[in-house]
Amino acid sequence: MADPSANRLANAPSVYSIAAHRGFADALVAGLVPRYANDDFGLARLTLLLPSRRTMRTVSEAFIRHFGEGGRAGMLMPRMTVVGDLDLDETLGSLLDPLGAADIPRSVDPTRRWLRLSQLLEQELGKDAPRGSALMRLARDVGTAMDRLLVEDVKPEALVQDSVLDLLGDLSRHWLKSLSTFIKVQHLWLSELQASAEVDAATRRNRLFDFAAERWRAQTPDAPIVAAGVTSAAPALARLLRVVADLPNGAVILPDLDLAMDETVWTELGTAGAPQTVGDPPFAAGDAVTHPQYHLKLLLNRMGIARAEVRPWHRKGLGAAPPERSHAISSLFLPPEASKGWADLPADKRRLAGVRLMESATPEEEAQAIALLIREALDTAERRIAVVTPDRSLARRVAQHLQRWNIAADDSAGQPLSDSAAGRMVLLLAEIMSGAAAPVPLIAALQHPLVQQDSDRGKWLAQVRALEIALRGPRPAPGFAAMRPIAANAGLIDWWDRVEEILSPLLVDEAEHSFADLLDLLIQGAEMLCGEAVWSREDGRALANTLEDLRFHARNVGAKLAPADLHSVLMDVFEKTAVRPPYGGHPRVAIYGLLESRMSRADLVICAGLNEGSWPAAPGNDPLLAPPVLRALGVPGADFRIGLSAHDLAGALGAPDVILSRARRDISGPALASRFLLRVRALLGADLAERHQEETAIDLAQVIDLAEKSPPYERPSPKPSADQRKVDISVTALDCLRSDPYQFYASHIMHLRELDGLDAEPSPAWQGTAAHEILEEWHKSGRPMELITSEVLTQMSAHPLTRALWQPRLMKGLDWVESTVFACAGRVPVSFEAQGKMEIRGIKITGKADRIDRLEGGGLAIVDYKTGSPPSGKEVEQGFALQLGMLGMMAERSCFNDRSGIPLAGEVQRFEYWSLGKSEESSTGFGYVTTPVLERRKTTGIKAEDFLPQTEIYLHQALDQWILGTEGFTARLNPDAKNYNTYDQLMRLDEWQGREA
Repeated sequence: MADPSANRLANAPSVYSIAAHRGFADALVAGLVPRYANDDFGLARLTLLLPSRRTMRTVSEAFIRHFGEGGRAGMLMPRMTVVGDLDLDETLGSLLDPLGAADIPRSVDPTRRWLRLSQLLEQELGKDAPRGSALMRLARDVGTAMDRLLVEDVKPEALVQDSVLDLLGDLSRHWLKSLSTFIKVQHLWLSELQASAEVDAATRRNRLFDFAAERWRAQTPDAPIVAAGVTSAAPALARLLRVVADLPNGAVILPDLDLAMDETVWTELGTAGAPQTVGDPPFAAGDAVTHPQYHLKLLLNRMGIARAEVRPWHRKGLGAAPPERSHAISSLFLPPEASKGWADLPADKRRLAGVRLMESATPEEEAQAIALLIREALDTAERRIAVVTPDRSLARRVAQHLQRWNIAADDSAGQPLSDSAAGRMVLLLAEIMSGAAAPVPLIAALQHPLVQQDSDRGKWLAQVRALEIALRGPRPAPGFAAMRPIAANAGLIDWWDRVEEILSPLLVDEAEHSFADLLDLLIQGAEMLCGEAVWSREDGRALANTLEDLRFHARNVGAKLAPADLHSVLMDVFEKTAVRPPYGGHPRVAIYGLLESRMSRADLVICAGLNEGSWPAAPGNDPLLAPPVLRALGVPGADFRIGLSAHDLAGALGAPDVILSRARRDISGPALASRFLLRVRALLGADLAERHQEETAIDLAQVIDLAEKSPPYERPSPKPSADQRKVDISVTALDCLRSDPYQFYASHIMHLRELDGLDAEPSPAWQGTAAHEILEEWHKSGRPMELITSEVLTQMSAHPLTRALWQPRLMKGLDWVESTVFACAGRVPVSFEAQGKMEIRGIKITGKADRIDRLEGGGLAIVDYKTGSPPSGKEVEQGFALQLGMLGMMAERSCFNDRSGIPLAGEVQRFEYWSLGKSEESSTGFGYVTTPVLERRKTTGIKAEDFLPQTEIYLHQALDQWILGTEGFTARLNPDAKNYNTYDQLMRLDEWQGREA
């Protein structure tokens, strides 16, 4: 075995860099095997320090490829341990967290800290503390800020040092209050940790790094140790890496450190934690923190190593790109001053052969094009493809499009627990608890795919669907009491008893309860509905672990929560919990986020979602610590992560074939191209950029789902048989028949009715029904209007919010009716909500008169109550509002009875709409009377003496044309008439409207 320290300058640290074009994992393995392999033990003596578990898998796969390419049957693998990525919520490997470190206090559980911080915040802020999920989010932000400081070795007392105190006069009140709250809560928390002999996870991590560094410095390990791919610049980790680099058999191997960068450019990056003058801030205002090399310069400075001491790693991987690619990448990310030299760059410094640019119209088109590129690439044997994107929505779209060819991509990020079947089940139960059994989550939970899998699910679903039909419309009153009569009317009372037994424990009072007890209720409800199915798959196991962790620590700290906040709190937790399948997907197709993509390698890398706000992500300021405070403390600012994402792109550009993809629009509107992509275009120039454009995949994506153009759909005009046409007509249906015959055909001949949505807004029909029932009862009994209104709305199970918003307005209209009726001298209401029918030419015509008054002289007045605007005179003239005329015809034929059951007789002399709508002339602000006949100063309508004769003419025309004739029921025959959109989809309105002859 070759001595890795051979030819090394005396006492020089062993630090290497693998250029982007070489392919980090494969190049790493290609160099490690000849250096450290032993004929007897292979690489078993070698220890690799890697940044994350994902990179362990990546390096393992690289070893397998290397052995396979060399024709070897196998070899003992090196020992791999992770330094633990806090962004991925990973812990240290056993090598760095040994049993021998018992004198380092144990770390507190993150969930326990989160819950306890929420209590400390509530205690500190008092009545100003946010509630529910807002408080829990603030507690998480406090924990994140604490970790950010701890990782940078910033002690709590640094927050009150002079460099911070000098800033207080320049900070706004908001920042001062946030800083004060943070300092107080951190002090309380650290006091608790000291009392329990615990430390934060970030503190223990730093101490373990220092422990390992001291141990290896004091006694050189017998086996070689190599740190590979670690780019975190945390001070404690930098100290450990320096020790590893100084070991006789150790080495630190960095990814994509630009050793060819001009020294003036390297200097232009800024101080990067190494100020020239003592006392200056570690990060100067002009530092190029968004440059992809900045964090590596920061790491080298903290390690105490000059860039000149870093040597190139001369091995390359199996899938290496041309070496010219690294020159282009270096030129691509030049700082502002140095980038002025682009104009004079020679061709070999800007060559990006193998890199294509793809621009789509929408994310959907982008995902489809990416899927097509993947499918094409898979036709080449052993070709590996990786999609790298921070946009999880885009990643899911790509995975879904790949299902067209039964390709299951290996999505390393998995899916949020909140989107999984098991997670969604528990969230629905939490929503039932938070919303007092609102219809939407209730029905969604009862028909969830996991419910009743072990029993007669078909019968169960039939009962759920029957309940759903019964519940459609405005939301009933909270709780199960209002739903019980609804279930009984639907014939589901026995089944409902079972449902109520399962779910009623969820409906606890609104006061705060033990968080753990609330979780117990959710778990009990999920098991009673789903049995073991809720826990049986990978999402169920992730759910079980998450709930058990929450329940244990919530009970331990005594956390309390109001039931109304449970759903939003769990949603936040579940969205941060990833569910990954137990087995990977396609062996040659992977989808990575930016963190997961580091050190990964593929023959074709598709960098997708290259828009501002996505890649790079929009920098977000710490909600608790102002940017000047962070700079004074020596903590990198929010823009630092832009540099990390630039480095991720630089690493991806090292693949043999690369596609840089973006969509011109996103879900919110037009999108700005990523600054990185704009740099690529600028580097290439207009001519070269055009040649690098990928257009074939876009063209295919646009046509892949196009079907043969269908012939134009003509305006429907169905012609049913004579027997089908001969149906009864209501007085309101005649208006529909004349204005839109197709609507009449769909509703009265095909008997199709529109269903209200679940938890729908109160429709005009619902409001009208309520108002008519109230007025009918008032006319008949004479009891107080307000009492009757309350009773009717209670019987209709009106939700309290509906009553609060609508009942005051309704009462003003009803009060106007009451006062107006009493003020009408010389007329007496004699019939209310009277049903009547008559037969004309063999067709039964039915109607309901809201109110009929007897006038002085024996004449009759027909009154129709409206909760909205009554028909206009123009509509009456055209024959599209004949309801009062039809009721008048029926009244003159004695088709209605009075309150005693005696048929009414007399000439109809008045036709009136009594509207409960707004009116400036009403004493209550609501209520007015109008008439369809032409009188006084009205300019539209039908003269009183002609109203009934003209109505009869319109009736006979309708009978002759449609009911007893052969005319087609043409859709939207009269576009100017008042039409409803109920049957627009059935008539395929958008396909023919505007093209009709």
